[in-house]
Amino acid sequence: ESMRMLYVPPGFAHGFVVLSDIADFIYKCTDYYHPASEQGIAWDDLDINIKWPISDVQLSDKDRNNPRLCEQALDKLPLYSKEAT
Repeated sequence: ESMRMLYVPPGFAHGFVVLSDIADFIYKCTDYYHPASEQGIAWDDLDINIKWPISDVQLSDKDRNNPRLCEQALDKLPLYSKEAT
């Protein structure tokens, strides 16, 4: 109904929760889909401490097995630098 959109920059961690019975989630990538390049972070990572508004979650097998952020290989994380002001 709302048709809201959100831009997520490449390399930016993102996640969502659906509170309704039905939801359409459509995304567009910056390049061809390459499953081997995917990474994930555990949805319930205590270091990130997101207050999800539900307790009974349903996750895909892929998302269920994601490691915590502190367990990610450093060479797989994007590098960001502060631009000069």
